[in-house]
Amino acid sequence: MSGWKVEQGFDLDVYLAQPLIARLATNGPSVRPVWYLWEESAFWWLTGGWSALGKLLTDDPRVALTVDTCDLSTGTVLQVIARGTAEILPFDPDRARRWGSRYLGPDESHWSRFATGVFEDSSTRFVRSKPTSLTARDLSYETGRNQAEQKE
Repeated sequence: MSGWKVEQGFDLDVYLAQPLIARLATNGPSVRPVWYLWEESAFWWLTGGWSALGKLLTDDPRVALTVDTCDLSTGTVLQVIARGTAEILPFDPDRARRWGSRYLGPDESHWSRFATGVFEDSSTRFVRSKPTSLTARDLSYETGRNQAEQKE
């Protein structure tokens, strides 16, 4: 996609399919962690009356989002940085189940407040952001442990 820079060998879909936490920045400024889905080349997350996010995005839909991992023991450092606009869309129960399974597991009886307090809340909406720019990079490095394993 135009405006996307995905390093060769970086499997964006596999990386973003993991149940990682994204940090979402909005104008305000405001930064918050979000549980997301990566579907249709877009980030999807929930908002509702419990959050100021809906108003922030209505006032200014520009967002930046980062998903990254860092394992100091192996030197594995991966990052995705995306920018674009967000749109608030109606609640979709099927998408919500995929979102819930991703972070809470497949057994909906363990979803407690999400199943009742979030999914049944009439103010709950999905937010979708299709990045206009996206950078995915592998910033991994060699650790002393990596080097010792290679010598053995």
